[in-house]
Amino acid sequence: MDTPLSTIAVVGLGTMGTGIAEVLALAGREVIGIDISEAAALGAVASLEASTARAVGRGRITEEERAAALARFRTADTLQAAADAELVIEVVPESYEIKQQVFRELDAVVSPTTILATGTNALSVTRLAAESQRPERVLGLHFFNPAPAMKLVEVVSSVLTAPPAVETVTALARELGKEPVAVGDRPGFVADGLLFGYLNQAAAMYEANYASREDIDAAMKLGCGLPMGPLALLDLIGIDTARTVLEAMYAESHDRLHAPAPILGQLSSAGLTGRKAGRGFYTYDAPGGQDVVPDALTPAAGAEAGAGRAVASVGVAGSGTMASGIAEVFAKAGYGVVLAARTQEKADLAKGRIATSLERSVSKGRLSAEARDETLARITVAGSLDAFAEVDLAVEAVAEDLEIKQQLFAALDKVCRPGAVLATTTSSLPVVAIARATARPEDVIGMHFFNPAPAMKLVEVVRTVLTADDVHATVRAVCAKIRKHPVDCGDRAGFIVNALLFPYLNNAIKMVEQHYASLDDIDAAMKLGGGYPMGPFELLDVVGLDVSLAIEKVLHKEFRDPGLAPAPLLEHLVAAGCLGRKTGRGFREYARR
Repeated sequence: MDTPLSTIAVVGLGTMGTGIAEVLALAGREVIGIDISEAAALGAVASLEASTARAVGRGRITEEERAAALARFRTADTLQAAADAELVIEVVPESYEIKQQVFRELDAVVSPTTILATGTNALSVTRLAAESQRPERVLGLHFFNPAPAMKLVEVVSSVLTAPPAVETVTALARELGKEPVAVGDRPGFVADGLLFGYLNQAAAMYEANYASREDIDAAMKLGCGLPMGPLALLDLIGIDTARTVLEAMYAESHDRLHAPAPILGQLSSAGLTGRKAGRGFYTYDAPGGQDVVPDALTPAAGAEAGAGRAVASVGVAGSGTMASGIAEVFAKAGYGVVLAARTQEKADLAKGRIATSLERSVSKGRLSAEARDETLARITVAGSLDAFAEVDLAVEAVAEDLEIKQQLFAALDKVCRPGAVLATTTSSLPVVAIARATARPEDVIGMHFFNPAPAMKLVEVVRTVLTADDVHATVRAVCAKIRKHPVDCGDRAGFIVNALLFPYLNNAIKMVEQHYASLDDIDAAMKLGGGYPMGPFELLDVVGLDVSLAIEKVLHKEFRDPGLAPAPLLEHLVAAGCLGRKTGRGFREYARR
């Protein structure tokens, strides 16, 4: 199919259509922007003028290139204007009725060789193609917002699509500087198929009053390195749009993870659809505004849960990477630290690991040699928990095993002075079950640090139904002193981050099991389309497949949701000893060091 695609029509001049038109015009294509709304057409022209002027100002294009691009863009209010187009991309509202009407009218207007592309991310491309007189030339071309900046384009084939049509638009995407990913026809495709399930779970978490909107968003940004929190992202996408996508996904999958959280319907019905309405999960300075303004749900500045207990010295139990990292964090912040392991030898090795870490910081200019020496001097190591007799805060970072942690807390209960706060770093076990191993469960709380502890800013503060208010206040004050961001959450499996992260990872594995997309395409889609720092399979191999499986089993056991059942492929890999980078093979193979 040797279609040159030199003239392209874009039907629908909203934000996405205008962005696509800009990309095409800057790439040398003649672009016909079609919209029945004169205001939309005028807005598209103004948007292109403004964005290309900014590009000139930033040195990305010349004034001559800007003038040429603007000259290549013209608008029309009827589909008749698409008669000479070799490719038509529709980005009208997500409605079968509207899109099918557009395709029916285009059938009567365009050449038999014209390719018709839908920009849908929620509707069936196959169903749209079946309504066309040329289904073999209908496919999906899903850009991401903002189209000029986002590199990912999902090229969606139906069972009716002719391969040459796919090849032609894939080549176009590459010429536009995009990264095309070939996917099959199912609601959400790859990126949105994974993203919207995660967003839905975040909305449900907020609706259940498990955590505040600010804490949910901060947890996912700081704990996973995401550019935006899920609730802020829902406001950006449009809550009504998100609900439409989820409805389409649920209609096909019947997976409860895709059943739209009721709050999405409530906000949509109330017209609180996010940034475009000026209010959604957050309140904005104006409809279409970007700046969040305080509202009735905004936490008062500096509001804390009362006075806490004095903390001058900290005990850290454990000798692994997490224990060493936590000890380093507290010592850097000026606390006297006692690092206790099962043996003196293990404790000495842990301090050696801290010394190495501090030396790296000195070599990179992040820490002075004097500060390094002062930090190390604050750390005392011991081969027994007896050294914790006078600490004000004891933090355990031992194996993620309930029986082991209960035994350790029973020992801490006997060793630590009355009034000392006892904290567990568990990421998946019930904190209250650990607390009940002591005679003072009111003194026990969760402090879930993230690895590597010196670098990661997040701490999930997990209080049980028995945790005392002053213990909670103490830990939040300590987090501020060690320069970590605390988020409050209740004592349930996964807390915030893992409860939202691991169902997303599990769904990515299911996509591979179903032969829907490859590991590389899924990883690329989430990095390029979702702004994730790592693709799901890269992350799984780093975390460890055995660790991931254990967390997914805990989530499935607690929430009893069939959609949370670990993917069989993950179980098979773990059974085969393929645990990720640490064994040299997981979803991918790695060079042995």
